[in-house]
Amino acid sequence: MQKAVQSLFKIMPFLFGIGFIAPLIAQTMAYWGWTPPLGLSPIGFGLLIGGPWGLYATIKGRWL
Repeated sequence: MQKAVQSLFKIMPFLFGIGFIAPLIAQTMAYWGWTPPLGLSPIGFGLLIGGPWGLYATIKGRWL
């Protein structure tokens, strides 16, 4: 059980990127009436930003 929780916490920044940052970007775009580039949906654009950002945070161990 401990190993399962440890492995979950190792990927937590990635999950935060796709589970919180991506919907936040999509909702912000919808609120301000912005259209995403390249004909993407707002959530698709949010995932395009939040996913790599969370992956970077998982690999490097920091967000910036």
